[in-house]
Amino acid sequence: MSLSVLCIALLLAGLYGLWQQHLDPRQKSLQRRLKLVTSDDDSRPDEPSLMLRPRRLLSQWRWAEDVLQALPGTHAIDQFLLQTGLAMSLAQAVTWACAWSVLALAVGASLDWPLLLRVLVLGLGLLVFTAYLHHRRNQRMVRIGLALPDALDLMARSMQAGHAFTSALQVTAKDCPPPLSHELRAVFEEINFGISAAQALKALAQRVDSDDIRYFVVAVIIQSETGGNLAEILKNTAHLIRERQKIAGVVRVLSAEGRISAVILSLLPFALAALMSLLNPGFISRLWTDPMGLQLVYISLAMMTVGILWMWRLIQIRV
Repeated sequence: MSLSVLCIALLLAGLYGLWQQHLDPRQKSLQRRLKLVTSDDDSRPDEPSLMLRPRRLLSQWRWAEDVLQALPGTHAIDQFLLQTGLAMSLAQAVTWACAWSVLALAVGASLDWPLLLRVLVLGLGLLVFTAYLHHRRNQRMVRIGLALPDALDLMARSMQAGHAFTSALQVTAKDCPPPLSHELRAVFEEINFGISAAQALKALAQRVDSDDIRYFVVAVIIQSETGGNLAEILKNTAHLIRERQKIAGVVRVLSAEGRISAVILSLLPFALAALMSLLNPGFISRLWTDPMGLQLVYISLAMMTVGILWMWRLIQIRV
């Protein structure tokens, strides 16, 4: 029973994270506003198309590539895998998920688990795999964000020394740390290949899920359309990004107590249930052997779910 309760809690937490990432109204509103600036609708007919970039294969087998291409939403998932920085194709990710599903069902059948518990363990494994990918992507975005202000300052100094934007981009790509250096080098190579700087920067904003990168892209595109001192604009953008990071750090410190309290209050009921089931199984077994106990469990889980979601919403502060 304690394992089932823990699986339900982790599954609900993962579903909430997916909702916040893809269905949160504030996140969707921000994405729409940024998309208006970084959309490819204003591309000129005489500009080389972004399709000149090598297409990322979803699988090394042709039949699997055709099947995945026909499924809806595969390109969004592949974009997500690309942002994690892992050398993993969509077919490999699907293979890992299917292998875990078969393993979980086989173990559940061998141990004669109830069907609900098998489904919960299966969902928990897929949730852990998804959480790992989200963690890798978030860590990669953090490293890019931390390295971006120094990279913009270096780019601005290179332009003040007489370099053009393209050569300054190359200099910055050589000196800044990865993974930002890889992304800037990709932009430089696309510009050298014949794609316009605006289109290459828009592609950068699509590859990297970072607001700081989007600020940099929007600043360069607006300067190319309206004119001005690009070096000074890059310095101001770097200063803006540093101030946002400072405010985000202050907010994180001030909200640390609330986040720790939310973690403790979220895990404490399940930890106590697991401890009581180990110390006195007969006492707590009334919760799932008695019909009234099951009703109490269902009501308690529903109320705890609402409380956990409410607490995590309170500590999510956007900067």
